[in-house]
This record gives sequence, C-alpha cells and structure tokens, in this order.
Amino acid sequence: MKVNLASLQDRAGWEKAGVRLPKYDIMEMRRKTAEAPIWVHFGAGNIFRAFIAALQQRLLDEGLSDRGIIAADTFDVDNIRMIYGGYDNLTMSVTLNADATIDKEIVASVSEALVAQPAEEKDYARLCEAFAVPSLQMISFTITEKGYALRQIDGNYMKVVAEDLANGPEKARHAMTIVTALLYHRYQSGKNPIAVVSMDNCSHNGEKLQGSILEVAKAWQQNGFVPEGFVAWLSDEKQVSFPWSMIDKITPRPAPEVQKMLTEVGIEDMAPLETPRGTFVAPFVNAEKAQYLVIEDKFPNGRPPLEKAGVYFTDRDTVNKTERMKVTTCLNPLHTALAVYGCLLGYTLIREEMKDEDLVKLIRRLGYQEGLPVVTDPGILSPKAFIDEVMEERLPNPFMPDAPQRIATDTSQKVGIRFGETIKSYLAENRSMDELVSLPLAIAGWLRYLLAVDDKGDPMPLSGDPLLEELCPMLKGIELGKPETCGDKLTPILSNPMIFGSDLTKCPLGERIKGYFLEEIAGPGAVRATLRRHLN
Repeated sequence: MKVNLASLQDRAGWEKAGVRLPKYDIMEMRRKTAEAPIWVHFGAGNIFRAFIAALQQRLLDEGLSDRGIIAADTFDVDNIRMIYGGYDNLTMSVTLNADATIDKEIVASVSEALVAQPAEEKDYARLCEAFAVPSLQMISFTITEKGYALRQIDGNYMKVVAEDLANGPEKARHAMTIVTALLYHRYQSGKNPIAVVSMDNCSHNGEKLQGSILEVAKAWQQNGFVPEGFVAWLSDEKQVSFPWSMIDKITPRPAPEVQKMLTEVGIEDMAPLETPRGTFVAPFVNAEKAQYLVIEDKFPNGRPPLEKAGVYFTDRDTVNKTERMKVTTCLNPLHTALAVYGCLLGYTLIREEMKDEDLVKLIRRLGYQEGLPVVTDPGILSPKAFIDEVMEERLPNPFMPDAPQRIATDTSQKVGIRFGETIKSYLAENRSMDELVSLPLAIAGWLRYLLAVDDKGDPMPLSGDPLLEELCPMLKGIELGKPETCGDKLTPILSNPMIFGSDLTKCPLGERIKGYFLEEIAGPGAVRATLRRHLN
C-alpha cells in the first residue's frame, strides 16, 4: 500500500493495517474547494499536517464542512513538490501514545498545495484566484516566529525586505510581502472581508502578524505602489481581522522507528527526506496526542465550525492568558531550557533528558517556582494542571522521538518571549529577582551553547538560527577553561532589547547570567557542575 489516491481504493487493506481513512468523497471536496475556497494556510509543515489539517478532516468526516484547505508555502518549494505533489496531497498522520502504541490516519483535507511565490507563475495565479473570491473566510499561518520578522538585529530591514518594499507587490519574495501582495489582490477584487490568523507559537501572534503586514502596506503606499484605501482596509478589523491564538502540540521530525512500524504493516515509501533547504519531511508525520488550539473569535466573513473539532473560541483576553500561560511559563521555557542544556550534555532525545535529575530540577523550578507566580489563570485551562501534564506525561513520553537539537532551532527568536516576558512581569510587579535561578541559568546555558563546544570540550554543531552569523562572532575568543577570555563580550547581547525584550544589564539578572556563564566555561564538566551547584 502507498499513500496515494489510487491505493485508497483498497479500503479493506488499509483498515486491516489499522489505518483510519477519510469518510468523505475526496474528489468532490476538492471540486467544491476549487470553486469556492474558504481557507488558505501558509506554512505546510508538520504541525499543519498533524494538527490543523486533521481538524478540518474531523469536520469533513462529520459532514460539518464540505471544503478542504489550500496549503501554501512561501519558503520551501521542495516541501510542496516532494511531499504534497508526490503523494496526491495526502498525509499519513501518526499519533504517538504514551504506552508506545500508535494511531494511524490518512488525512486528505488538503485540496491543493501551492508554492506562494510570484516566480512560480501557475501556483501563484491560483493563489490569486483563491484570494479574489468572496467565499474565502480565513488565511492562517504556521511559519514560525521568524517568518514575521522584517528587520535584522541592528533594526535595519533584511535585504530581501528592503528590496521588496522598493520593488512593490508584483516582485514580492519575503513571506510577509507576499501575503500583503495577495491581500492587496483581494482588496482590488472587491474588498471582501477576511480573517488573517496566526497559529504560530509566539506571544501576541496576531498582533505581530498585523504589525508586519501593515508595515509593508504603509511602505508600499509611501512608495506609490498601493492606495491609502488599502492601508485603511487592512486597518479596519471589521474588514480584515487578525485574531490572536494559542497553539500547542509537539510535532517532532519523522522518526525511523515510526517508519519501521508503518513498513511492517505493509505501507510503502515512508522514508523521511531532507529538502535542499534542510527541512526534514516525509509522507508521514508523527506527533503527540495532547493538543490545544485557542483562537480569538473574530472572523468578519464567517469561519468553519472548528469548535466541534476541539478548538476553543473565546475573547482576546482569554487567548492572551492561555498563550502567556504556555509560551512564557508552562511549556515553552521548559522546552528551550531542556534544548540548550540537552545539546551541551550530549542528549539527542528530550525523553532521555527527563531521566536526568539535574535537568528535571532545572525545569521543575523554572515552571512551578519561578513561572507560576506571574501566571494569570485563563479560566479555560489550569496552569498547574497544564505543567503537571507536561512534566508527567508529555516530555517523558517514552515514544516521543523529539530532539533537543530540533527545539534549539531559532532560539534567538524565542528567548525574548520564553524568558523575557517573565522578567518583564517580575519588574512590573516589583517582585524580587532573588528567587530566579533556573531562568538566568537557562539564558546562560544558551550563551554557553553559542560557543559550539559541549560540556566535554568537544566541537558541537549548532541548530539553525537567523542570528548565528551575528551572535557567534560576538563571542569569538572565549575559551573553555579560560573564563578571563570572556571580558565584556556578553554585554552587547544581554543589553539588546531586540533579543530579550529589554536591557538585561539594567536589572540584577544581567550580572547573575554573566556569573553563571563564567562558571560554565571554567572547563570540561563545568556545565553539569554549575547546574548541581545552584539547583541543589
């Protein structure tokens, strides 16, 4: 059996293999979606395939919707061509249960998969068609936090953004300029309302997305490419809304053991692939069972009834509280702390880190003792129960093949939210920072990680991050075993509000972070020794 439309005709074979199949007519769904699309999603990676596409599948299975999702990607052309195009837009979705069993399902709710770049003329023309029709209710995003960034660490525009702002909508290449260009096409095609929904794992995601799109539009207006009315339309949330959301589901890279299990039941061609851009993709996705999606209910053109698939729809304040609960306290800071220290200590699996007494102490203190005091209970989810689930079930899941190296990706784009927001809360509430130990240890650990040398003193590869080329040279010359080589090299990083959201050198944590860092570069084994010294 193979993951394609022809193979799905053998329903008995798939069911014998324990695979749940779509209950709806896939071709009829695609026909209706082509005629009157309701949803375009940007960022066609694993979290979309394992979670968001599966939500729409629930609605299709229950007869609560008859349309699918148009998947688009502004970045990784190969993901669209290799994984969607090569498998008839179907995905084998695998749920990793804590008892080391798996649930298998073919997700077919993606009606089309398109490359969202003007240079890809056929695909882009189809996207323009979709953006022009009145039926389109929402566009959504899982492009990671860095996808919204327009500027470099020095505050200047990225080169591609500067060029896009100078060249106008027809030559857009950056994710935000491409989306703004498509929204301008919708404006020109009748000004029909639409919701622009970030589902990315970052604080105030809707606000960030709105800010970037409006910044592009205003620059184009100033340069004479778009009229003032377009900016006014984007600014009117009765016409174009930017709902905030909170999303949570751990979706690691495709695991070899999962591929083996699929192969053993007769499912072929499941081998993971690496695209030329370094993205790991496969015909299957594997993810944990736990999942949460909370969205501000602001959709000026209507929306699918996703609450019947388990999505929480609520007001902005509640979304903000649930997002802050998770991103700044109950999961993401713990994940990032595990990631950098896991890399330094030689781990390749998060689940194995959860057997390390020192690392468990680090994140337990970070979550329960240092984070919870500044969390506001959102009402719909309990912060304490959320951390309990993370600590007792999710992170130790013996079947979760997630790696600290994956979580460490783009850490420079995350520390300002995952740690900086807690620091801001302590400052705003005039709380003593004397109790903060795990948080400054986590930041010191990230800086130590940037030296690309593990705790044994061996060279260590760094995960992808847009600021590596700027940050690593700042630390050049610091030698393991020679703390005196550090000098004042940390100050430009710790004082940069573009990274941490504030100048950490102006609060007591700055010196504490420097002190922990100096301890961690004392020599081989110093990282482990520093954790034990301050957490016991």
